[in-house]
Amino acid sequence: MEALVSANDVLFVLLGAIMVLAMHAGFAFLEVGTVRQKNQVNALVKIMVDFCVSTIAYFFIGYSIAYGINFFSGADVLAAKSGYDLVKFFFLLTFAAAIPAIVSGGIAERAKFNPQMAATFLIVGFVYPFFEGIAWNNHFGFQEWLKSSFGASFHDFAGSIVVHAMGGWIALAAVMLLGARSGRYTKEGRLHAYPPSNIPFLALGAWILTVGWFGFNVMSAQAIQNISGLVAVNSLMALAGGTLAALVLGKNDPGFVHNGPLAGLVAVCAGSDVMHPLGALVTGGVAGVIFVWAFTMTQNRLKIDDVLGVWPLHGLCGAWGGIAAGIFGSASLGGLGGVSLVSQLLGTIAGITVAFIGGGIVYGLLKKLVGIRLDAEAEFDGADLSIHKIPSVSAD
Repeated sequence: MEALVSANDVLFVLLGAIMVLAMHAGFAFLEVGTVRQKNQVNALVKIMVDFCVSTIAYFFIGYSIAYGINFFSGADVLAAKSGYDLVKFFFLLTFAAAIPAIVSGGIAERAKFNPQMAATFLIVGFVYPFFEGIAWNNHFGFQEWLKSSFGASFHDFAGSIVVHAMGGWIALAAVMLLGARSGRYTKEGRLHAYPPSNIPFLALGAWILTVGWFGFNVMSAQAIQNISGLVAVNSLMALAGGTLAALVLGKNDPGFVHNGPLAGLVAVCAGSDVMHPLGALVTGGVAGVIFVWAFTMTQNRLKIDDVLGVWPLHGLCGAWGGIAAGIFGSASLGGLGGVSLVSQLLGTIAGITVAFIGGGIVYGLLKKLVGIRLDAEAEFDGADLSIHKIPSVSAD
């Protein structure tokens, strides 16, 4: 690989990094369109600062934990191979920074700003790269054990588990520790609806994410000679399946419709390089069903106030994607083969376990030490007192 790296590869990965960076605008507008108007500016600030904190955490700590590489060499070393190692870091950083962006949507409207930045640093610096190194850099012999025991290692081409399921299950731990927004449920347990504040913003966020996802998936090849049109078409089919399933099951609700393509794309990440397009269509369709059903169940029955539904969307659809790669990636169902359903199940469970326990530890410690929830008055006003001195960040 070292000898094959060219300036074309650098440009290829850099363009992928830029496309995934642009997806963070999608995360921002998806949240802005969903939360109440008084919290919109706070959400925008939070996504921007989250990314910058993630950059520092991943540069100094996380990337080294995952890949054993640091950036304390001279500029001549860093510029080798046209700076390929640097743009690869940039690309993988945009994946890592997606974790707090996912969490942000779940804990919206009642989480303190500064403790959330601390959580971002700990998650991107330690929790996420711990499993990233296991799945993508063969740490601790887990992948070798799966391959020797079940014929194939755990396959996650673009992060259904490593990124999305981890983000969703970390978010679930945070949401459960935070509790529901004030007034969300009555004393009798009935749901008080908080409808999306701005459907056009929500739709804009979904479209930005959908377009950027082709950089997320296709450019996970990380070298131009490894690029595959199969990944692009599988992504296309999955987003179509997810959208149409969410349209039907969600009874034309625009919130479900615009999250449908995201559900499909989350699920297809893991096996987008090995599935047949028909398998990707089914994978996306099932993900759309999972999202609508699980979002409704989470809010109405479980009384878990996950504002954007990030646990159903990323946590559950991501887990389905890890399993689906083992099903539709098999040669018997038209895939390219080289996958094991058992390995996919075990890898998925491992990612969920690390995420939920890691998220519980991070947010549990912060809750105990400094508190993670706004007081009732601040929540009612839509203000985070830790940044109240900046007038534009909190709006009445």
